[in-house]
Amino acid sequence: MLFPAVASLVLLAAPPEPFLRLRAVGDVMLGTSVPEGKLPPDDGAHLLDAVLPLLTDAELTFANLEGPLCDSGSSSKCRKGGNCFAFRTPTAYAKYLEAAGIDLASTANNHAGDFGEACRRETEAALDAHHVAWSGPVGTVARLTFKGKKLALIAFHTSGSCNDVTDIPRAKKLVRSVKAEGDLVIVSFHGGAEGTNATRVKNGIERYLRENRGDLKAFSHAVIDAGADLVLGHGPHVVRGMELYEDRLIAYSLGNFATYGRFDLSGPLGYAVLLEVSLAEDGRFVSGKLISTKQEGKGVPMPDETARGAKLVKSLTLQDFPKTGVKIDDTTFELSAR
Repeated sequence: MLFPAVASLVLLAAPPEPFLRLRAVGDVMLGTSVPEGKLPPDDGAHLLDAVLPLLTDAELTFANLEGPLCDSGSSSKCRKGGNCFAFRTPTAYAKYLEAAGIDLASTANNHAGDFGEACRRETEAALDAHHVAWSGPVGTVARLTFKGKKLALIAFHTSGSCNDVTDIPRAKKLVRSVKAEGDLVIVSFHGGAEGTNATRVKNGIERYLRENRGDLKAFSHAVIDAGADLVLGHGPHVVRGMELYEDRLIAYSLGNFATYGRFDLSGPLGYAVLLEVSLAEDGRFVSGKLISTKQEGKGVPMPDETARGAKLVKSLTLQDFPKTGVKIDDTTFELSAR
């Protein structure tokens, strides 16, 4: 007996519509007045010129502010006759962040307190004056309203003076409380080992100079479980791979974006990626792309037509997240779910 063919109809869920198109970069330090001679030419007025179009072409833009904005104070890191690896960028340079379209900044990192608590307060005042919302010290959350929705940034670092990336239970509690008050939550972290050989995301706790720099996989997954919609990493000074977890994107490190005068920029330390990501209204990852940048001379950021940063992110993603990594196109470096 023959039965008539029955056409089967498979209904696929429509992809979510983009709600927010955000761009994000890693470490930004626009020069330091300590030690002398480490500020850029023309008092920094043209330092970001080549990358301004990249930064401003977004609805919101994020950066990690690697060091304070202040004009006075002393540092315990500066000892007589020794090397002073501490940063103090003039407060006037905050206007360059505003001109570059930076809306959200992390002040949670190992250089934020280089010149003490008074300098932290100067930094926060300078950012406030130039309309850059910030998060860093314990309990601080940057808040914005975007298209009628509440958006929050919570920045973490491996320090008791900041929201602490090593205290995962407390991080989850903070994210849950912020999510309950708003709609979209972005988490950033400054963590992981540092340097040329720190491109891989490891399982378990990473250490640098014997310091606990966080279990970044566990932290990122935990804050997403608690309600975070996007996780942005920085700190290793090199790029790292990217993962999708529960339809949320995790960028484990974006590299050195603009670090004038004091950073080793050799090899992979000298190139980075600018991440563009589109999120749905409910925070799900929709799409994205990687734009490669490099630093020339003492640390002048430029677009990188050779795409070294994006190529490295793609390679590292395949190595570290063979099943959960975001899909990265070979030529356009556009991001998509697998």
